[in-house]
Amino acid sequence: MSETFAFTIKSTGLDEDYRPSDNTRITTNFANLARGEKRQENLRNTLKMINGRFNTLAHWDNPEGDRYRVELDIISVEMAMDAARPDNALPLIEILKTRIIDLNTDTSIEGIAGNNFSSYVRDYDFSVRLLEHNRGQPGFSVPEDFGALHGNLFKRFVNSSVYRAHFNKPPVICISVSSSKTYHRTDNYHPVLGIEYRQDEYSLTDEYFKKMGLKVRYFMPTGSVAPLAFYFFGDLLNDYTNLELIGTISTMDTFQRIYRPEIYNANFAAGKSWRPSLEHQDYSLTRIVYDREERSRLGIEQGRFVEEHFIKPYQAQLEQWFAPSAH
Repeated sequence: MSETFAFTIKSTGLDEDYRPSDNTRITTNFANLARGEKRQENLRNTLKMINGRFNTLAHWDNPEGDRYRVELDIISVEMAMDAARPDNALPLIEILKTRIIDLNTDTSIEGIAGNNFSSYVRDYDFSVRLLEHNRGQPGFSVPEDFGALHGNLFKRFVNSSVYRAHFNKPPVICISVSSSKTYHRTDNYHPVLGIEYRQDEYSLTDEYFKKMGLKVRYFMPTGSVAPLAFYFFGDLLNDYTNLELIGTISTMDTFQRIYRPEIYNANFAAGKSWRPSLEHQDYSLTRIVYDREERSRLGIEQGRFVEEHFIKPYQAQLEQWFAPSAH
Protein backbone atom coordinates (compact mmCIF):
# COMPACT_ATOMS: atom_id res chain seq x y z
CA MET A 1 0.00 0.00 0.00
CA SER A 2 2.80 2.42 0.84
CA GLU A 3 4.05 2.10 -2.72
CA THR A 4 0.63 2.90 -4.13
CA PHE A 5 -0.10 6.23 -2.54
CA ALA A 6 1.90 9.05 -0.97
CA PHE A 7 1.36 11.62 1.77
CA THR A 8 2.48 15.22 1.37
CA ILE A 9 2.58 17.96 4.01
CA LYS A 10 2.11 21.68 3.53
CA SER A 11 2.67 24.23 6.29
CA THR A 12 1.05 27.66 6.61
CA GLY A 13 1.65 30.13 9.43
CA LEU A 14 -1.44 31.00 11.48
CA ASP A 15 -1.02 34.66 12.36
CA GLU A 16 -3.17 37.79 12.13
CA ASP A 17 -2.53 38.02 8.38
CA TYR A 18 -3.63 34.44 7.69
CA ARG A 19 -6.16 33.96 4.90
CA PRO A 20 -7.55 30.50 4.13
CA SER A 21 -6.38 29.27 0.73
CA ASP A 22 -8.88 28.20 -1.88
CA ASN A 23 -8.21 24.53 -1.22
CA THR A 24 -8.19 24.60 2.58
CA ARG A 25 -10.82 22.74 4.56
CA ILE A 26 -13.10 25.69 5.17
CA THR A 27 -14.75 23.82 8.04
CA THR A 28 -11.48 24.02 9.95
CA ASN A 29 -12.31 26.11 12.98
CA PHE A 30 -9.44 28.56 12.65
CA ALA A 31 -10.37 29.15 9.01
CA ASN A 32 -13.82 30.13 10.27
CA LEU A 33 -12.20 32.82 12.42
CA ALA A 34 -10.23 34.16 9.45
CA ARG A 35 -13.16 35.30 7.34
CA GLY A 36 -15.42 38.34 7.42
CA GLU A 37 -14.97 41.94 8.46
CA LYS A 38 -13.49 41.00 11.84
CA ARG A 39 -11.01 38.44 10.49
CA GLN A 40 -7.80 40.23 11.45
CA GLU A 41 -9.16 41.35 14.81
CA ASN A 42 -10.37 37.78 15.48
CA LEU A 43 -6.96 36.32 14.79
CA ARG A 44 -5.04 39.01 16.69
CA ASN A 45 -7.22 38.59 19.79
CA THR A 46 -7.07 34.79 19.60
CA LEU A 47 -3.26 34.84 19.52
CA LYS A 48 -3.20 37.29 22.46
CA MET A 49 -5.41 34.92 24.44
CA ILE A 50 -3.13 31.98 23.64
CA ASN A 51 0.00 33.89 24.69
CA GLY A 52 -1.62 35.11 27.89
CA ARG A 53 -2.78 31.61 28.78
CA PHE A 54 0.66 30.16 28.05
CA ASN A 55 2.49 32.66 30.27
CA THR A 56 -0.01 32.13 33.09
CA LEU A 57 0.67 28.40 33.08
CA ALA A 58 4.45 28.75 32.50
CA HIS A 59 4.80 31.10 35.47
CA TRP A 60 8.18 29.95 36.82
CA ASP A 61 11.10 32.33 36.02
CA ASN A 62 8.48 34.50 34.35
CA PRO A 63 7.76 37.34 36.84
CA GLU A 64 6.23 39.73 34.29
CA GLY A 65 4.17 37.04 32.58
CA ASP A 66 5.55 37.88 29.14
CA ARG A 67 8.48 35.53 28.64
CA TYR A 68 6.93 33.30 25.96
CA ARG A 69 5.18 33.69 22.60
CA VAL A 70 3.36 30.86 20.87
CA GLU A 71 3.56 30.54 17.10
CA LEU A 72 1.19 28.27 15.19
CA ASP A 73 1.48 26.47 11.87
CA ILE A 74 -1.43 24.88 10.04
CA ILE A 75 -0.28 21.48 8.80
CA SER A 76 -2.28 20.34 5.78
CA VAL A 77 -1.94 16.68 4.85
CA GLU A 78 -2.77 15.50 1.35
CA MET A 79 -2.82 11.96 0.02
CA ALA A 80 -2.22 11.01 -3.60
CA MET A 81 -3.91 7.72 -4.43
CA ASP A 82 -1.27 7.19 -7.09
CA ALA A 83 2.25 8.06 -5.89
CA ALA A 84 3.25 8.70 -9.49
CA ARG A 85 0.64 11.46 -9.73
CA PRO A 86 1.15 13.74 -6.69
CA ASP A 87 -0.73 16.51 -8.53
CA ASN A 88 -3.88 14.42 -8.06
CA ALA A 89 -3.71 14.55 -4.24
CA LEU A 90 -6.81 14.81 -2.08
CA PRO A 91 -6.95 16.86 1.14
CA LEU A 92 -7.06 14.48 4.08
CA ILE A 93 -6.25 16.08 7.45
CA GLU A 94 -5.41 19.45 8.98
CA ILE A 95 -3.75 19.80 12.37
CA LEU A 96 -1.91 22.56 14.22
CA LYS A 97 1.75 22.60 15.21
CA THR A 98 2.92 24.82 18.07
CA ARG A 99 6.28 26.52 18.38
CA ILE A 100 7.30 28.29 21.59
CA ILE A 101 9.54 31.34 21.48
CA ASP A 102 11.47 32.04 24.68
CA LEU A 103 11.97 35.80 24.49
CA ASN A 104 14.44 35.77 27.39
CA THR A 105 16.88 33.46 25.64
CA ASP A 106 15.81 34.16 22.05
CA THR A 107 15.35 30.45 21.40
CA SER A 108 12.67 28.46 19.60
CA ILE A 109 11.22 25.32 21.21
CA GLU A 110 9.35 22.83 19.06
CA GLY A 111 5.86 22.15 20.36
CA ILE A 112 3.43 19.32 19.73
CA ALA A 113 1.75 18.50 16.43
CA GLY A 114 -1.96 17.74 16.57
CA ASN A 115 -3.87 20.12 18.83
CA ASN A 116 -6.88 20.96 16.67
CA PHE A 117 -7.90 18.09 14.37
CA SER A 118 -9.84 18.44 11.16
CA SER A 119 -10.56 15.70 8.63
CA TYR A 120 -12.56 15.34 5.43
CA VAL A 121 -13.24 11.65 6.06
CA ARG A 122 -14.43 12.40 9.59
CA ASP A 123 -16.82 14.98 8.11
CA TYR A 124 -18.13 12.24 5.84
CA ASP A 125 -18.47 9.74 8.68
CA PHE A 126 -20.28 12.03 11.13
CA SER A 127 -22.12 14.47 8.85
CA VAL A 128 -23.15 12.10 6.03
CA ARG A 129 -22.76 8.40 6.78
CA LEU A 130 -24.00 8.40 10.37
CA LEU A 131 -27.05 10.51 9.50
CA GLU A 132 -27.95 8.31 6.52
CA HIS A 133 -27.49 5.14 8.60
CA ASN A 134 -29.99 6.40 11.20
CA ARG A 135 -32.51 8.01 8.85
CA GLY A 136 -35.93 6.48 9.46
CA GLN A 137 -34.65 4.24 12.27
CA PRO A 138 -36.48 4.14 15.63
CA GLY A 139 -33.27 4.39 17.68
CA PHE A 140 -29.69 5.53 17.26
CA SER A 141 -27.05 3.06 16.09
CA VAL A 142 -23.58 3.11 14.57
CA PRO A 143 -22.43 1.18 11.48
CA GLU A 144 -20.30 -1.82 12.42
CA ASP A 145 -17.18 -0.53 10.66
CA PHE A 146 -17.73 3.11 11.59
CA GLY A 147 -14.40 4.96 11.68
CA ALA A 148 -12.34 2.01 10.43
CA LEU A 149 -11.23 3.62 7.17
CA HIS A 150 -10.43 6.93 8.81
CA GLY A 151 -8.53 5.21 11.60
CA ASN A 152 -6.42 3.19 9.19
CA LEU A 153 -5.58 6.25 7.10
CA PHE A 154 -4.56 8.23 10.19
CA LYS A 155 -2.34 5.45 11.55
CA ARG A 156 -0.67 5.09 8.16
CA PHE A 157 0.05 8.82 8.13
CA VAL A 158 1.50 8.91 11.65
CA ASN A 159 3.69 5.87 10.90
CA SER A 160 4.86 7.26 7.55
CA SER A 161 8.34 8.50 6.74
CA VAL A 162 6.74 11.84 5.81
CA TYR A 163 5.43 12.31 9.36
CA ARG A 164 8.75 11.32 10.92
CA ALA A 165 10.61 13.74 8.67
CA HIS A 166 8.53 16.68 9.90
CA PHE A 167 7.79 15.87 13.55
CA ASN A 168 9.94 14.34 16.27
CA LYS A 169 7.10 13.15 18.54
CA PRO A 170 3.69 11.54 18.02
CA PRO A 171 0.69 13.88 17.83
CA VAL A 172 -1.57 14.94 20.70
CA ILE A 173 -5.09 16.01 19.78
CA CYS A 174 -6.97 18.15 22.27
CA ILE A 175 -10.71 18.75 21.86
CA SER A 176 -13.90 19.32 23.83
CA VAL A 177 -15.27 16.60 26.06
CA SER A 178 -18.55 14.98 25.03
CA SER A 179 -21.84 16.53 26.09
CA SER A 180 -23.38 13.02 26.19
CA LYS A 181 -21.29 11.77 29.13
CA THR A 182 -20.83 12.56 32.82
CA TYR A 183 -17.28 13.14 34.07
CA HIS A 184 -16.05 12.50 37.60
CA ARG A 185 -13.15 14.29 39.29
CA THR A 186 -10.33 12.06 40.56
CA ASP A 187 -7.59 12.67 43.13
CA ASN A 188 -4.93 12.62 40.41
CA TYR A 189 -3.31 16.00 39.81
CA HIS A 190 -0.62 16.92 37.30
CA PRO A 191 1.32 20.20 37.76
CA VAL A 192 0.58 21.27 34.16
CA LEU A 193 -2.41 19.25 32.97
CA GLY A 194 -4.23 19.82 36.25
CA ILE A 195 -7.03 17.72 37.75
CA GLU A 196 -7.85 14.45 36.02
CA TYR A 197 -11.45 13.48 35.31
CA ARG A 198 -12.82 10.10 34.28
CA GLN A 199 -16.08 8.83 32.90
CA ASP A 200 -17.82 5.47 33.03
CA GLU A 201 -18.32 4.96 29.31
CA TYR A 202 -16.50 6.17 26.23
CA SER A 203 -18.30 8.56 23.90
CA LEU A 204 -18.75 7.97 20.18
CA THR A 205 -15.87 10.40 19.58
CA ASP A 206 -13.67 8.50 22.04
CA GLU A 207 -14.40 5.25 20.19
CA TYR A 208 -13.71 6.94 16.86
CA PHE A 209 -10.32 8.19 18.04
CA LYS A 210 -9.58 4.74 19.48
CA LYS A 211 -9.77 3.37 15.92
CA MET A 212 -7.09 5.95 15.07
CA GLY A 213 -4.88 4.21 17.63
CA LEU A 214 -5.28 6.95 20.24
CA LYS A 215 -5.92 6.67 23.97
CA VAL A 216 -7.79 9.37 25.88
CA ARG A 217 -7.49 11.12 29.25
CA TYR A 218 -9.39 14.13 30.53
CA PHE A 219 -7.69 16.93 32.47
CA MET A 220 -8.80 20.34 33.73
CA PRO A 221 -5.72 22.60 33.88
CA THR A 222 -5.38 25.34 36.47
CA GLY A 223 -7.41 28.35 35.36
CA SER A 224 -9.72 26.29 33.17
CA VAL A 225 -13.39 25.73 34.03
CA ALA A 226 -13.87 22.39 32.27
CA PRO A 227 -11.71 19.38 31.43
CA LEU A 228 -10.29 18.92 27.95
CA ALA A 229 -10.04 15.56 26.17
CA PHE A 230 -6.44 14.66 25.28
CA TYR A 231 -5.98 11.94 22.64
CA PHE A 232 -2.47 10.50 22.38
CA PHE A 233 -0.16 7.57 21.72
CA GLY A 234 2.25 6.37 24.41
CA ASP A 235 2.44 8.16 27.76
CA LEU A 236 0.89 11.63 27.79
CA LEU A 237 2.38 12.62 31.15
CA ASN A 238 5.97 11.51 30.49
CA ASP A 239 6.54 11.69 26.74
CA TYR A 240 6.20 15.49 26.55
CA THR A 241 7.84 18.35 28.42
CA ASN A 242 5.90 20.85 30.51
CA LEU A 243 6.32 23.59 27.91
CA GLU A 244 5.17 21.27 25.11
CA LEU A 245 2.02 20.42 27.06
CA ILE A 246 1.40 24.07 27.94
CA GLY A 247 1.60 24.94 24.25
CA THR A 248 -1.25 22.52 23.52
CA ILE A 249 -3.30 23.56 26.55
CA SER A 250 -3.01 27.29 25.90
CA THR A 251 -3.91 26.87 22.22
CA MET A 252 -6.86 24.54 22.61
CA ASP A 253 -8.26 26.04 25.83
CA THR A 254 -8.39 29.35 23.96
CA PHE A 255 -10.09 27.85 20.90
CA GLN A 256 -12.63 26.02 23.05
CA ARG A 257 -13.51 29.23 24.90
CA ILE A 258 -14.37 30.64 21.48
CA TYR A 259 -16.03 27.53 19.99
CA ARG A 260 -17.83 26.22 23.09
CA PRO A 261 -18.29 29.18 25.48
CA GLU A 262 -21.23 27.43 27.22
CA ILE A 263 -18.73 24.82 28.45
CA TYR A 264 -15.26 26.41 28.42
CA ASN A 265 -16.13 30.02 29.22
CA ALA A 266 -18.74 29.16 31.84
CA ASN A 267 -18.86 31.40 34.89
CA PHE A 268 -18.14 28.54 37.28
CA ALA A 269 -15.87 25.52 37.10
CA ALA A 270 -16.82 21.87 36.68
CA GLY A 271 -17.58 20.13 39.98
CA LYS A 272 -16.87 16.63 41.28
CA SER A 273 -19.50 15.10 39.02
CA TRP A 274 -20.12 17.11 35.88
CA ARG A 275 -21.89 16.82 32.55
CA PRO A 276 -21.13 19.47 29.91
CA SER A 277 -24.01 21.07 28.05
CA LEU A 278 -24.30 23.49 25.13
CA GLU A 279 -27.66 24.51 26.63
CA HIS A 280 -25.95 26.04 29.65
CA GLN A 281 -26.77 29.75 30.00
CA ASP A 282 -24.36 31.06 32.67
CA TYR A 283 -21.32 31.81 30.52
CA SER A 284 -19.38 34.71 29.05
CA LEU A 285 -18.72 35.42 25.38
CA THR A 286 -15.34 36.37 24.02
CA ARG A 287 -15.18 39.27 21.56
CA ILE A 288 -14.15 36.87 18.82
CA VAL A 289 -16.68 36.05 16.10
CA TYR A 290 -17.22 32.35 15.36
CA ASP A 291 -20.03 31.01 13.18
CA ARG A 292 -21.01 27.63 14.63
CA GLU A 293 -24.00 27.16 12.31
CA GLU A 294 -21.80 27.66 9.25
CA ARG A 295 -19.40 25.05 10.62
CA SER A 296 -22.17 22.46 10.82
CA ARG A 297 -23.51 23.25 7.34
CA LEU A 298 -20.06 23.09 5.73
CA GLY A 299 -19.35 19.80 7.50
CA ILE A 300 -22.15 18.21 5.47
CA GLU A 301 -21.01 19.86 2.23
CA GLN A 302 -17.42 18.70 2.65
CA GLY A 303 -18.54 15.26 3.74
CA ARG A 304 -20.38 15.01 0.42
CA PHE A 305 -17.23 16.19 -1.35
CA VAL A 306 -15.08 13.41 0.06
CA GLU A 307 -17.83 10.87 -0.65
CA GLU A 308 -17.90 11.90 -4.31
CA HIS A 309 -14.16 12.32 -4.88
CA PHE A 310 -12.65 9.71 -2.55
CA ILE A 311 -14.98 7.19 -0.88
CA LYS A 312 -17.01 6.08 -3.89
CA PRO A 313 -14.31 6.16 -6.62
CA TYR A 314 -11.76 4.24 -4.53
CA GLN A 315 -14.02 2.11 -2.31
CA ALA A 316 -12.94 -1.26 -3.73
CA GLN A 317 -9.27 -0.30 -3.65
CA LEU A 318 -9.51 0.96 -0.07
CA GLU A 319 -11.29 -2.19 1.10
CA GLN A 320 -8.57 -4.29 -0.50
CA TRP A 321 -5.79 -2.24 1.11
CA PHE A 322 -7.22 -2.46 4.60
CA ALA A 323 -8.54 -6.03 4.53
CA PRO A 324 -7.14 -8.07 7.48
CA SER A 325 -5.45 -10.48 5.06
CA ALA A 326 -3.49 -7.57 3.55
CA HIS A 327 -1.50 -7.09 6.77
